[in-house]
Amino acid sequence: MILALGQAGFEDLLALELAPLRAEHSTSSFAKATEDRSNIQRSTPKSEADSILNKSEQVERVDLNALEACSTEKTQESMERGPGWVLTPLRVEHSTSSFAKATEDRSNIQHSTSKSEADSIQKKHEKVERVDLNALDLAFPHAVLLEPMEVRGESVNALAQQIADFFMKSLRDERVESAWPCVFACPAEIVGLGRRISGVEKAFHETLKKKLSRVAKLAVAATPRGAGPARGLFVFFSDFGRAFVAREAWLGGQRRMADDEAAPSRSFLKVEEAYGVLGREPQPGETVCDLGAAPGGWSYSAAQRGARVVAVDNGPLKGGALGHRQIEHRCEDAFKFTAKDGEVFDWLFCDLLEEPHQVLNHIVEPWLARRWCRRFVINLKFGHVDAMALLAELRAPGSPLVAHADSFRVRHLYHDREELTVVGTVSAH
Repeated sequence: MILALGQAGFEDLLALELAPLRAEHSTSSFAKATEDRSNIQRSTPKSEADSILNKSEQVERVDLNALEACSTEKTQESMERGPGWVLTPLRVEHSTSSFAKATEDRSNIQHSTSKSEADSIQKKHEKVERVDLNALDLAFPHAVLLEPMEVRGESVNALAQQIADFFMKSLRDERVESAWPCVFACPAEIVGLGRRISGVEKAFHETLKKKLSRVAKLAVAATPRGAGPARGLFVFFSDFGRAFVAREAWLGGQRRMADDEAAPSRSFLKVEEAYGVLGREPQPGETVCDLGAAPGGWSYSAAQRGARVVAVDNGPLKGGALGHRQIEHRCEDAFKFTAKDGEVFDWLFCDLLEEPHQVLNHIVEPWLARRWCRRFVINLKFGHVDAMALLAELRAPGSPLVAHADSFRVRHLYHDREELTVVGTVSAH
C-alpha cells in the first residue's frame, strides 16, 4: 500500500497517474503466473506440481481480479482520496535491482521440487508485483509514503503513543547515527488540524526522549531536499483521529519556497522550487536565456545568484528585475529568438502563457536539438489540454526531451497551478 501526497485540488490527477501502474503490473504478473503454472506442470512430478500450484493459486486469483479491473476508471474506484492525497493498494519495490532479482526468482519457480521451495512461492510472487517508484519518477505526487500503517485515536496522547510504538518497534536492529527526518503533515484545507498535529508531535517527542534520548536529539522536523528515497519517520493526518505512519518515503523534490519582496511575480517561487528538483541552480558567471521573461521573476532569481541573464520579452520587467545589473532585457519575440552562431547558454528558462505544444515544437525542440543550452527549466500549461495526455507525450520516444536530453524530470510543483514544470540537462551529442 502507498499513500501519495500532492497538491489539494489535483487528487484526480494523482489517482490517474497511479492507476495505470496497478493495471500494468497486475496484468504482467498475471501473464507471468500463467506461464509459470504451465512450466510447473511440464517440469515436475504430479504430486509436487499440485503442491506448488496450490500455494500459488491465491496469488493468481488476486492477479485475475486485478486483471479484470485494469481500466483506469475501475482502478481509481479502489483508491481512497482526500484533499491532496490518494491511498492505493499498490505495493512498492525499493530499488530496481531488488525488483529485477524478484523477477529472476519468479522465473525459477518451474525448477522448484521441494516443500520449502514451494512454500516460498507466494512471497516471490508478491515481490514481483511491486513497483520501483524511483524508476517511474512520478510527476504529481510530492511524496509517497511506502507501506504506511494506519493509526486511529480520539486523544492527542493516544495517537502519539501509537506513533511512538510503531517507530520504536521499527528501530529494532537499526542503529541511528545521523540526523533523520521526522515529518508531521496534514491537508491545510482542514481548519484546526494543524494545531492538533502540533500537540501530537510534541507528545511523540516527549515519549521518544524518555525511551531513546540520543535518537530523539537527531530528529529533524523538515522534509529532506531533493528527489528520491528517504528514511526517517513520516506521519500524515487525514483527519483529527486518523493518521498514516511510514519509515520510508519517495520524494519528488517539491517544496514550499520563501518569497522575496523584490521578486516581480509569484512565478519566482516556481523556478526557486525547480532548482531543488533538478539538484542544481545557476552559478555566478553562468549565462541564462529567459524566454517570455516579463515581469522578470525567473530572471531575477538567476541574477540574484550572480548569473548573467538575457531576458527576452516584449513586455516590461518589474520589481527587482527592472534595471538589475545582471539582466539584459531584449524586447523581442520569444518564439523567434535564437542563440548566435556558436553561442551556448548554460540555462534555458521558459514560462510562457501559451498552448504547450507550441512551446514544445517551436522552443523546446529547436533549443535542445541544436544544443543552444546546457540545462533547462520549462513550464507547460495544461489548463486547456488533457494533463495526463501531455505527460505521456513528454515521456514518449518521439518527445524532444527523450530525443535530446541526457536526463529530465517532470513535476507538478508546490507552486504550480494548472501547469507542469520540466527540468533537465541537454545531451552533449
